[in-house]
Amino acid sequence: MTEGTRVLVLNAGSSSVKYQLIDMLDGTRLASGLVERIGEPNGRLVHTGPGGAKRETLQVFPDHGAALKAVAEELGADGLGLDSPELAAIGHRVVHGGRRFTAPTLVTDEVLAEIRRLIPVAPLHNPANITGIEVARALRPDLPQVAVFDTAFHATMPEYAARYAIDKAVADEHRVRRYGFHGTSHQYVSRATARLLGKDPAEVNVIVLHLGNGGSASAVAGGVCQDTSMGLTPLEGLVMGTRSGDVDPGVVFHLHRVGGLSIDEIDALLNRRSGLLGLCGDNDMREIMRRADEGDADAKLAFDTYVHRLRKYLGGYYAVLGRVDAIAFTAGVGENAAPVRAAACAGLEELGIAVDPELNSVRSGEPRVISPAYARVTVAVVPTDEELEIAQQSFALVHSA
Repeated sequence: MTEGTRVLVLNAGSSSVKYQLIDMLDGTRLASGLVERIGEPNGRLVHTGPGGAKRETLQVFPDHGAALKAVAEELGADGLGLDSPELAAIGHRVVHGGRRFTAPTLVTDEVLAEIRRLIPVAPLHNPANITGIEVARALRPDLPQVAVFDTAFHATMPEYAARYAIDKAVADEHRVRRYGFHGTSHQYVSRATARLLGKDPAEVNVIVLHLGNGGSASAVAGGVCQDTSMGLTPLEGLVMGTRSGDVDPGVVFHLHRVGGLSIDEIDALLNRRSGLLGLCGDNDMREIMRRADEGDADAKLAFDTYVHRLRKYLGGYYAVLGRVDAIAFTAGVGENAAPVRAAACAGLEELGIAVDPELNSVRSGEPRVISPAYARVTVAVVPTDEELEIAQQSFALVHSA
């Protein structure tokens, strides 16, 4: 068992690395930062050290190895280097864990090979996650590396919720099923919502709406996920910044056969040029709301389409759970866009759902209730903390080993 109390959390993207160093004795953020535009000529590292002091470095980071070495140097400059005996583990966000990885997992060569085998179902994410793990292992080969999977929290979904209604043999052969994503956020927020209500998570049914540039909803009963909006990939479900969300599969065939688009072109269309961006040319909800307020028809259509899909999932998950104690809005849009929250809940008083305009207008970084006292269902804004969730899971695993 390791004696250190600190966990370094790494979230390696295709061209970025986000990190936080957390002391698990009290949850203190000792340092955090972001390296972006890796492999491009205008790379940037923004580091926040103890006391909130910020440093910015502009340089070329040719690859993730160079980026993580720069992170190690920044941490070392604050006396928090990777060689510190206080470091208990490095926790890694890994997007897709398939059916095998349903809990935080110590990284071994075999585990890494299985994550690599899952690349076809997460081609935009797992390769970068793997690179982050490999570089961190090279920098500290003696330190436990823990993979925490976006899909793990959703592994409890009943089989009838996880299955697509296609030929079972074909689905099994190619591992086609609904996995769900943003799991660390949904897990953290569902528990934090129960705390806000002063109840044990086992007693609470929550609909979690994680709304950022990517977006997903989940139905959580007693701390256990019953359904979630994303599927085999993060493309399914809600309207997102650049992703379409739910779409008739026949659209793909039509665009290929009639429109002459290749499969790769359709993939790029649905993932990168759809959603809010496809509808109005913007994927920033703040700009869309501003344009809609000024009478821009495309922006209003984008906003209305976004909210309509959100309400469909909210109502659907109400039916899945049967009893709803709380609805929790989280992530960038969920935490900051009061008009989205108001529109999503408007007219649902018969379901016990209402939003108080005054409470909804308050901006705060703290969990807060935005529904009136008379509402049967508590509507709340609950800031997510995926890094803390990853750190907690990583720390618990290495201390149980």
